[in-house]
Amino acid sequence: MDRAEKQELVTTLTDVFKSTSVVVVAHYSGLTVAQMSKLRRQMKAEGATVKVAKNRLAKIALEGSDVAHVASLLKGPTVIAYSDDPVAAPKVAVEFAKANDKFVILGGAMGKTALNVDGVKALATLPSLDELRAKLVGLIQAPATKIAQLTTAPAAKLARVFGAYAKQDEAA
Repeated sequence: MDRAEKQELVTTLTDVFKSTSVVVVAHYSGLTVAQMSKLRRQMKAEGATVKVAKNRLAKIALEGSDVAHVASLLKGPTVIAYSDDPVAAPKVAVEFAKANDKFVILGGAMGKTALNVDGVKALATLPSLDELRAKLVGLIQAPATKIAQLTTAPAAKLARVFGAYAKQDEAA
């Protein structure tokens, strides 16, 4: 990697650390290329990204960002996963770690908050933004449906009563 490529990588990582809502750091030593490709595909499917960067360059990119405290985790062969959705990257990372013993989550950050391994796992158990939106829409629609049922119920009862009187008059 020449100097220009290193500067470009540091600039890219700096933008990532300033704009994303969550960062997960993990060791990936011993994973095969196929396993790493699978991790990348899973992350991409959930709207997250995985980067393998030299620790020294990543530490330079972390300087001055909200997630600068993650720098202490960058020792050895590390991978950085990040996403705009605060749940996407942790969820995929935790699921992948369950299936692959050699993928070890070290910690991460959500905004200015430092996360240990348990913090990342706790984030992974939360519903995603899309799931929360769906629940919210469901909660909003439920009262409207009930109101519609309540407003049509008296009219339906009246129609049944009139129908019963009409049948009585025909019978008499």
